[in-house]
Amino acid sequence: MRLTPAAQRLFAAFGEFEIIDAHEHLDREPYRTDRKVDALLLFGHYTRTDLATAGMSDTEYRSMMDASGDLDERWRMFKPYLECIRYGSYARPAFIAAQEIYGFDDINDKTYRPLSEAMQKENRPGIYDRILRQRCKIRLALTQCGRLDLGTDILAPVTWIWDYANVTKWREVEKRAADLGLQADALRDPEDYVELMRAGIRKWKAGGAVGLKMMTAPLGQPERIAVARAWKALRGGRIEGEDVTHLRDYLTHACLRIAGEEELTVAVHTGMWGDFRTLDPKFMIPVVQQHAGTRFDIYHMGMPWVRETGVIAKNFANVWANLCWTHVISPVMTRAALDEWIDLVPLNKIIGFGGDYNVAVEKVYGHLKMAKEDIALVLGRRIDDGLMTYAQAVGVARQWFFDNPKTCYRLNF
Repeated sequence: MRLTPAAQRLFAAFGEFEIIDAHEHLDREPYRTDRKVDALLLFGHYTRTDLATAGMSDTEYRSMMDASGDLDERWRMFKPYLECIRYGSYARPAFIAAQEIYGFDDINDKTYRPLSEAMQKENRPGIYDRILRQRCKIRLALTQCGRLDLGTDILAPVTWIWDYANVTKWREVEKRAADLGLQADALRDPEDYVELMRAGIRKWKAGGAVGLKMMTAPLGQPERIAVARAWKALRGGRIEGEDVTHLRDYLTHACLRIAGEEELTVAVHTGMWGDFRTLDPKFMIPVVQQHAGTRFDIYHMGMPWVRETGVIAKNFANVWANLCWTHVISPVMTRAALDEWIDLVPLNKIIGFGGDYNVAVEKVYGHLKMAKEDIALVLGRRIDDGLMTYAQAVGVARQWFFDNPKTCYRLNF
């Protein structure tokens, strides 16, 4: 990408920053190193959406991603779709990784085999340290992968609220109780289960969790009689219909209260994914009002509701706004929104980066480069317009890349 002189200078300065990566799905390193990898791994995960909408079937995608299959055949199947998606922002981190980590200027007929060989050679213990710590200068990456035992100090877990708050069968309650050394039969009413959740969340925190995660959705305030009825049905075996919603909403509110009491930040998926109408960040307005003692990190700029998300972050002291995933969804939308957010939102409430990847750790590097470009362009324009000095812009970017996520999640280093 061509940067303005001011942006070039800022981009170079950002290369010296320590980074807090405020959202990933990275699992333990062996989850990556124990598998065979090749160039097609770089076109998994979010790139799958573009491949699907370009016409690739689920069967073709599974075959493409099956590294045990013949690489040449898989490449031939993939190649026509690559030409449909190669200029999209989902694909760009793959090309950045190929060039800057593995030394290949393009991913094409001539390079896919040697690139695959280079990736497999690099796919050995220490890859997280080499890419995340050494190349990206990431101090800590907050990851949601469903476990606490991550095996490295570069990852910190964020756990899933609905592991406790969404129960529809009594055997699920029994399992949760057993995991904590408790007896499910002692849980006579919903309040007893809330105390079980409190014990579980405390165990998560003791195990290193720095936050909890939920998805935005309309969250009701069920009457006690409805919650009691749902609990009675659950103790009978399972619940269905509106009872599921009543109990889940009641328990989610309880988890949010506990998160505030335990000083755990609640990360909220909003916006992009599937039928994104169900993920409107505006659903969070009454929630953040009711739980003023709990910190909320609103993910993904609420895309496509970027302006609304900025207004939410402007109006509520317990809300941070996170650019995780956004730089690869649309750099243009991200930059336009961020330019508005500087006008709208206190600068200490914006979190600048989260890679949002799982297996292809190389793409974290590519995404981070794109994030630095976006932020350099936005702040560089402010310098050119006489609204900031260079030193001020560097200070703002350091807040976004490090200070703000550290504060939001109460990280102790």
